[in-house]
This record gives sequence, C-alpha cells and structure tokens, in this order.
Amino acid sequence: MKIAIAQINYLIGDFEGNLKTILSRVNEAKKKGADIVVFGELATCGYPPRDFLEFNDFIDQTQEILEPIKAASQDIAIVIGSPTPNPVPEGKDLYNSVYFFADGEIQHIQHKALLPTYDVFDEYRYFEPGTKFSTLEYKGHRIALTVCEDIWNIGNENPLYKTCPLDILIKEKPDFIINVSASPFSYNHAEERLKICKENVARYNVPLFYSNNVGAQTELIFDGGSVVMSPNGVVHREMPYFQETLEVFDLEEVMAGNIHREQEKNNILEIHDALVCGIKDYFKKLGFTKAILGLSGGIDSAVTAVLAQRALGKENVRVLLMPSQFSSDHSVNDAKALAENLGIQYDIIKIEDVFDSFMSKLTPHFEGLPFNVTEENIQARTRGTLLMAFSNKFGNILLNTSNKSEMAVGYGTLYGDLAGGISVLGDVYKTQVFALARFMNKDGEVIPENSITKPPSAELRPDQKDSDSLPDYDILDEILLEYIENRKGPKEIIAMGHDKALVERILRMVNRNEFKRYQTAPVLRVSSKAFGMGRRMPIVGKYLE
Repeated sequence: MKIAIAQINYLIGDFEGNLKTILSRVNEAKKKGADIVVFGELATCGYPPRDFLEFNDFIDQTQEILEPIKAASQDIAIVIGSPTPNPVPEGKDLYNSVYFFADGEIQHIQHKALLPTYDVFDEYRYFEPGTKFSTLEYKGHRIALTVCEDIWNIGNENPLYKTCPLDILIKEKPDFIINVSASPFSYNHAEERLKICKENVARYNVPLFYSNNVGAQTELIFDGGSVVMSPNGVVHREMPYFQETLEVFDLEEVMAGNIHREQEKNNILEIHDALVCGIKDYFKKLGFTKAILGLSGGIDSAVTAVLAQRALGKENVRVLLMPSQFSSDHSVNDAKALAENLGIQYDIIKIEDVFDSFMSKLTPHFEGLPFNVTEENIQARTRGTLLMAFSNKFGNILLNTSNKSEMAVGYGTLYGDLAGGISVLGDVYKTQVFALARFMNKDGEVIPENSITKPPSAELRPDQKDSDSLPDYDILDEILLEYIENRKGPKEIIAMGHDKALVERILRMVNRNEFKRYQTAPVLRVSSKAFGMGRRMPIVGKYLE
C-alpha cells in the first residue's frame, strides 16, 4: 500500500480555491500510484475558521464541497478534515471531523475527541467532542483515524483530558494510524511535535502518518513538517517546513524502519522562514502586493525590511527615511545602504520642520514645561502619519517594526511607531532580532554592520539610548521570557537570581501597557506565547501594581 501526504496552504473560507487545490493533489497522488491521500484538519474550510463556524451558509458550503471530493475518491481513498453538523439537539452544533472517502462513498467519519481550549485554541467554543471510536478497513488494512490533539494525550496522562482515543482504537489492532492536523508553528514546536509522534509509536508499535497544514492565517503560521513514523520509533520522513508539497510513502518501507529522514532544527532559521511565510501569506490572502515601512537605520526596521523583501520581492517594498534634528548622520547612511543592498525604493523626508510646526502651535500651551515624552511622541506620530499617507496614496500596506521586548514594556508610541497592518517582529525579542540580523548576514553583509553593533536608540532626543529607560536586553528578555512564555510570577523570577526591584519594575511595565497592545496590529506568532489571541490579559487590574 502507498500513502500520500498532501501538505497544503489553505485559505479560510475559500471553498472554490481549496477544492481546486485538493482535487489537483488527489490527481497528483493518483498519478504517483498512491492508494490513499491524506489532507489536513478542517481542510475544506481552512483552519482556524473561528466564528465563521456560526454561519449556516459557511457550514453549508463545507458540506457542498465534500460531494466533489467524495466523487474523486474513485481508484484512491481520500482522508480529509471538515466540520460535521451535529444531528443531536444537545451539545454544540458541530463536530471537528476526519472523513475517509473511497469508491465514491463515505466509508468512515471520526470526530475529534480532544478539543484544545488554551493559548490560541478555542475549539470547545464551536465543537462537540467525539465520544465513539472505531477503526475502518481498506484494502486489507485496518486504519485508525485521529484529528490533531487526539494523539496528544498519550496514555491519558494529559491533565486537560479524560479520554485517550488511541488507547481505545488500539484495541481493534490497527495496522497504522493517520492523524490530520493543523498544528501552528512556534520555534520549539517542531521538536515537541516529533517527541509526541515518537511517544505514540513507542506506546502502540504501529506506523503513524501525521499530516500538518502549512502557511499563515493572519497571525497563526503553520510550518508543515508532516511526519511519517516507523513502528520501531524512528522518523521515516519529516517533510519540509513552510512548503506545499505532496509525498508518497510505501507502507512496507515504513514498516521496515530502515529509512531515517529527520529535518535538522535551527530556531533562528525557522523563525526567519516563519516570518517570511507570515508576511507573504498576509499579503497574498488579502490581495495586497506592496509594503511600506519606516527605515531608521536601526536593527528592527532593518530586519523587517529584509524579511519583507524576501517575502514580497524588492519591487514591492518601499521605505521612508524620516530623520529629525535628533537623528545621527550614520543612521541615515545605514538606512540608505540597506535600501541599496536590498534594491528597494527609498525616499527621504526630513521631519524637523513638521515637528517645529507642531511645536509652534503647542508652545503657548506648554510654556514653562520641560521637553519630555510628549515631544518624543510627536516625532513618532509624525512619522506614522507620513507612512500612512503613502499607504493611502499608493496602496502600500504599512509593516510594523516593533519587537517583542519593546511591545512588552510599552516602549512605543500609539498611532506612531506602533501603527501598521501586521506586526512582523512583535513576537521576536530584541536578542532574537540581533540573531536574525547575524543570520541574514551569514553569506555577506546585507544589513550594515553599524546597524547591528551600535547601541539601540529611538533617537527622539539628544544622545538617547534604549538603555536610558530599559535594562540591557539580555537581562530584560530573560525576565520577560519567564513572565510571558513561562508564566512565572515575580517571586519565582527573583528566586532565579534576578534583582527584586528590577523584576517588579519590569513586570509592572508589562501589565500597565496592556492597553497599548490591545490597539496594535496582529502579531505574527513564532513563540509559544505571543501577544494577541493567545494571551488574554485584563487592561484594568491590580496584579503587580
């Protein structure tokens, strides 16, 4: 028996486009001699459809495109994820299901039992959990079908759940397991995913065919990396990251366990590729083509510009250099050098006279008051206004360049440097931004060395440096990581050896600036806990105040 895995980039709600892609891959699998072709979780409608699932018309269309998929299952079986209406009045209206089509008919439907409701997942909002489990037989082989999370409760040891579907299915002695997934990327998730696959095979001693979606859906990025496991516990094949592809596997070869093809892991490479994918799909799926951003000569905007050029092409990226009286000459020169290295269009608009115009109107009202964050924010908002003017006039979508460290502590200006259609680096700590810059320069200087080595500065007042307001990023990022990703409280972080006053100050800054993050662009998610849909904090609260 030959089993194909189709690793596809779906578009939520594009039923016609998704169907066209699915049928094309079915035909490709047929030509390659596959007996079964496996697609991803909720492949018919795209994942995650969120509240579209509450529209009857949306569900009707998912049901309608199952008909041509079913009809295409002549000479090949098709395994695919799709919502299923729940015929019982009690409970939720839908199941999250995997279908097995063969010979032009539905041979089997298995409903997802374990519905994740944590971080970016909210499946229990829409779906009823499956409670019945059975295998199916096809061409002399018994098959266990599962959906994503259903393989993540090995031996019923996950405290979130009370059922282990495979512990039940294994009693029917399946010859192999198929899992259809939509498992979003984070920079340590590929290793965790492989670990889960290996633990399942070690427990059940049968091959596992794990199909994952690929591509970005606004802030969520799916990396692919579909996995085929041999029963002896080795990775027969880990498919490419961030690529649409179809591969066919011979069950006998998988059973033999002689082939071991596992991808090498490189966190910075994967973050780079995820962000490129995120930008590319955000623009493609919304019908945008051109991007604009402010290029300051600093490292954040430099890294964002490189990512945008690689995602969209140099002809589709434009940058504005907007020096003020506080900008250093080398910042402008560094920004120009980067734009020229990338071959992207740049324009220089000096903002000193615009700033002076604002101050001439405000000075009578501010008389006797010192220069402070007010004047700094006027500069940032002037730049934001100019960028949005270009965006409106020429149709270039503004990319936000703020990093996670800055967003965490509120080191940014609402309606200024926090503006944008999508936040590219909002889930990338400053120390990771430096690592990305070094990675981008590994084959020759793309980002000017001075942009990497000079002390970070917003250049909004004379001789300003980030370190005037913030601790060194090495220290800051470590504390932020423990608080945001690892959810450790102040006592736990202090016990790790960090200064008590510093920890309390940083955590207060994080909490007090939640209102800013509520008003910023969607953040491309590359960590296990990004700002946005997966981190739900109150704006008003007293914790750590």
